[in-house]
Formats: sequence, structure tokens, C-alpha cells
Amino acid sequence: MNAIAREFKDFISRGNVVDLAVAVVLGASFNAVVTAFTNGILMNLIAAIFGKPNFDALTFRLGHGVIEYGKFLTAVVNFVIVGFALFLFVKGINAMRRPRPAAPPPPQESDHDLLAQIRDALVTKTPSRIS
Repeated sequence: MNAIAREFKDFISRGNVVDLAVAVVLGASFNAVVTAFTNGILMNLIAAIFGKPNFDALTFRLGHGVIEYGKFLTAVVNFVIVGFALFLFVKGINAMRRPRPAAPPPPQESDHDLLAQIRDALVTKTPSRIS
């Protein structure tokens, strides 16, 4: 039994399992945030502009059955809206994470340029012999 407990502890302690557990918890929390944003803000804005995007009442009869395709359309519209909101959110997060471009390094001087600078410095410090 002790070997199984040790093996289980090693399994749980692995980075992948812990990372997965953290991802699941964060995903559930993020789902609550996205749902609140979508239902509380985004859907209300869309309803104010275009009217409530709810197609649940759309149906048609096929024989003795009723096909409720409106519920599917509502789910597709909600999916697209949530997907677009997530796209914008992730795009914003990635823009904040992106490192700022570093200033370009100063151009390196060639040996010829350095020799010319030394020559010019010597010319200004040495009195002229030309009379």
C-alpha cells in the first residue's frame, strides 16, 4: 500500500497534473467571467442596438414532430458572440505581453572612420607647420 501511495504522490506532484488542475480551475472561473460579461453587458448592448437575438420561437412541423431550429440558431449566435469577445480579450492580453521593440543599436564605426577621427583630432592639436 505504501508503494501505491508514493506512486500516487509522484503522479500528482508532476508539473503537468498540477498545471492541468490549475487550468481547469481557472477555466471554470474564466467561464463565469465570460458568461457574466456576455449576458450582462454584451447581449444587452446587442439587444439595445438590434433587438434581442433570440430565435427560440422559430420552429417548423415535420409530420407529427416539431423541429425547433430556432434554439440552434440562438446557440450559434451566442457562440459567435462569445467567441468574438474571447478573441478580443486574448488579443488585448497578447498586446500587453508583447515586448516593446528595443531601440536599434548605434551604428558601429568602421576602422576607416576611427582612423579619420584620430587624424582629425591630431590635426586640431598639432600646430600647423605651414607658413
